[in-house]
Amino acid sequence: MTIRTNCLVLCLATLLLVSAPWSVAVPSSGSALARGQSFPILTQDQIATFRPYTLFASAAYCNPSITGTWTCGANCDANPGFQPTASGGNDGTVQYWYVGYDPTLDKVIVAHQGTDSDNLTADLTDVEITMDPLDPTLFPGLSSTVHVHTGFRDAHARTATTILSEVQTALSQHSTQEVVITGHSLGAALSLLDAIYLSLHLPSNIKISTIGYGLPRVGDAAFANYVDAHVDLTHITNKHDPFPILPFQFLGFRQPSNEVHIDQNNNWVQCPGQENDSTECIDGAVPFFWEGTPGDHEGPYDGIVMGLGQC
Repeated sequence: MTIRTNCLVLCLATLLLVSAPWSVAVPSSGSALARGQSFPILTQDQIATFRPYTLFASAAYCNPSITGTWTCGANCDANPGFQPTASGGNDGTVQYWYVGYDPTLDKVIVAHQGTDSDNLTADLTDVEITMDPLDPTLFPGLSSTVHVHTGFRDAHARTATTILSEVQTALSQHSTQEVVITGHSLGAALSLLDAIYLSLHLPSNIKISTIGYGLPRVGDAAFANYVDAHVDLTHITNKHDPFPILPFQFLGFRQPSNEVHIDQNNNWVQCPGQENDSTECIDGAVPFFWEGTPGDHEGPYDGIVMGLGQC
């Protein structure tokens, strides 16, 4: 969800808010934590460990012809040793994506593009806010009680098998046993679904983690609990970005744990639990969608801005 033309999402948010069945609102698990409590703040060295993945997430907005040759300018230049294996997508029904190997990190990287809000098809993926179980063919053994955003589920399914094949190729070509999946906004949602999907299809000795930026809510409480139990996730939220609190909790959506929130002083705060409503975390910083600052969605994240303008 880039910010240039987000009227569609903003109008939907307003409509949902006005017509909301408030009697079924879901309380935040963070409510049990003392308001005003101070949470751990990452050191500069810890923040620096995220920087390569932030650059990879920003680069995912670039056309596959650019990421396939790793010629996307500053974002690519900052990870100069990266070796792309494959790239694809059409910026509409299929978000841009790429797979490759970074010898400095010794990891296979998968990156997904966020929403190009100039593209109506991509916008409609975000606003298709019904929830359904995941496809048992793609997600064998996952309980049918786990429900996710239908638009995100369907978008993920369009690239799942292709990306799995490319990751398998990259792993076979290099000695690494680690895969990191990253993305911003819709790309973060796809990355989270990829982390679950790949873990069900790759050997158990492969370590899989995902780092998402501006992650919207992807599924229900059963999904959030599954992620907490099975996925190595960090989701980074920025200042007063309103998009991580979408879709709304009263619709049954819930964020998993392991949020890192960048506050107004550019501190990176570790927020414990799911949906922590401390003012140090995104739920407390943006209690209502209209109190958010949409421009914060694009960043900066440690000085790095997301979006097509960075290609």
